[in-house]
Amino acid sequence: METNMSELDVLQHSSVVSTSFQQEADKQENILRPKMLCDFQGQQRLKDNLAVFVQAARGRGEPLDHTFLIGPPGLGKTTLATIIANEMGAEIRMTSAPALDKPKDLAGILTNVTEGSVFFIDEIHRLKPALEEMLYIAMEDFEIDWVIGQGPAARTMRIPLPKFTLIGATTKAGSVSSPLSSRFGITAHIEFYNEKELAQIIERSAHIMDIEIAKPAIVQLAKCSRGTPRIANRLLKRLRDFAAVMGDGKITTEIVNHGLERLGIDTKGLETQDRNILRTIIEFYDGGPVGAETLCISVGEAIESLEDFYEPYLIQKGYLKRTPRGRMTTKKAYDLLGIPCKRNMDEDQGILF
Repeated sequence: METNMSELDVLQHSSVVSTSFQQEADKQENILRPKMLCDFQGQQRLKDNLAVFVQAARGRGEPLDHTFLIGPPGLGKTTLATIIANEMGAEIRMTSAPALDKPKDLAGILTNVTEGSVFFIDEIHRLKPALEEMLYIAMEDFEIDWVIGQGPAARTMRIPLPKFTLIGATTKAGSVSSPLSSRFGITAHIEFYNEKELAQIIERSAHIMDIEIAKPAIVQLAKCSRGTPRIANRLLKRLRDFAAVMGDGKITTEIVNHGLERLGIDTKGLETQDRNILRTIIEFYDGGPVGAETLCISVGEAIESLEDFYEPYLIQKGYLKRTPRGRMTTKKAYDLLGIPCKRNMDEDQGILF
């Protein structure tokens, strides 16, 4: 009996410690998130337009139009949603589409929103059709239809809602139905960040986390961050660890080189799996074309990870292309891996889609 109680105490203590670490990680992540548009680095055109829309809406005393945020993971869609709420002086309710299972889940949130508040749905392309239908009326008329009773006695009741702003975020805009996407008054495409913008983000994050980092190291780290602030901040934290253990606490170019080598990241920001994907297409499939599912099986990767994380950067940098027949590597990929190119790269280049 004493043994069982002891094991239970250990499990409870482990759970408390685990929760404590998670809360600390979440807290640190939130600290790095900008709170206002003036603190948000990069995306200048998008920021300028949002500033106009927010100022106009506040001047009219109305909620901001429903906003659709589109872009790859890690570029700041959730951060922008929070910033919009802060700029509007409104509270924000946040959820993700996979967490909304039944109409009553969405209805419960919608009936509790307050006047002028922001309702943020992440990964909105994964919303179920029945929930989309409910959103149509909520977005246009600020009402929802609710069925009361069953069988012949069933009737529909329309419930009024306070005027609110829906912000939908997606990494796959093409997967969002046309009736839903057309109901957003503001559409914002978030692009990959350039090295200068990433350097500013790294410098800001280092200042917030009290990390000493040399200017050349910032520039070098920005080049390896795949145009993504989330990756830049993640690498900054890991290099802080290397600097603390293997140096004097300051992140230098030597620490960056050593740390990135240990993490399997090259000077172009390509990770081990990036190079593995390119090498597999070249060595197993003669440079392609190869289907996405076949490629995922070959490299042991989920198709969502391939399409959302690895492919966008490889395509952007010119190492990979999509054709109607599948994925193909370019001559640049052969040069990167130091593999002689034996096939004619001009034959059947395919059409990007």
